[in-house]
Amino acid sequence: MGLFNRMGTVVKSKMNKLMDRMEDPRETLDYSYEKQLEMLQDVKRGVAEVATSKKRLQLQRSKLSQSIEKLDSQAREAISVDREDLARLALERKSGLSVQIQGLDQQIADLEKEQEKLVAAEKRLSTKVEVFRTKKETIKAQYSAAEAQVKINESVSGISEEMADVGMAIERAENKTDQMKARASALDELIEVGTLDDLTSSGDDIDRELAKISSESSVDLELEKLRKEAGK
Repeated sequence: MGLFNRMGTVVKSKMNKLMDRMEDPRETLDYSYEKQLEMLQDVKRGVAEVATSKKRLQLQRSKLSQSIEKLDSQAREAISVDREDLARLALERKSGLSVQIQGLDQQIADLEKEQEKLVAAEKRLSTKVEVFRTKKETIKAQYSAAEAQVKINESVSGISEEMADVGMAIERAENKTDQMKARASALDELIEVGTLDDLTSSGDDIDRELAKISSESSVDLELEKLRKEAGK
């Protein structure tokens, strides 16, 4: 169980790192801003719908008021011609319409309050959205600047590492060159003292010995000549 838990933790850690690399905060901020704009549009539509409903009720009330005025006029006219029955009927209808107008007035008042609330909410939300937009653009600019700086630093770091590798390669080449020079010098010394045969010279050991004897004989003859000249 412990092994599986550790493996799960490692996998989650790697997934989180991968997601962190893939996630661009600028896209996240733009997405959040779009969602806030959608919410603001919903509130504005709500204000428009309430205002439309209120206007519709106001028009209906206006029509009822005109009907009441007409019924009132009909009642007066009926009384003037001794038609109390018609006057009563007109007044009854007028009373019913008056009740409807009272109901409409209450609904209009309620819608007025609701509209005021929505307008206030729209103003607050609009202010918050604008503040968020300004902050969003500031953060995006700062992130872009930091991202550019990181890329520059990574480039400089890469150049530094590459130059370090080049320096190490040069140092290794110089060391090998020095070693080769030292080896060549040592071989020269060994050949000079005769420890190693000089493969570049012509002849074998007999030729070298004969040359050495010839050289010594020549020296002896020259020395003898000098003695005779000196009278010795």
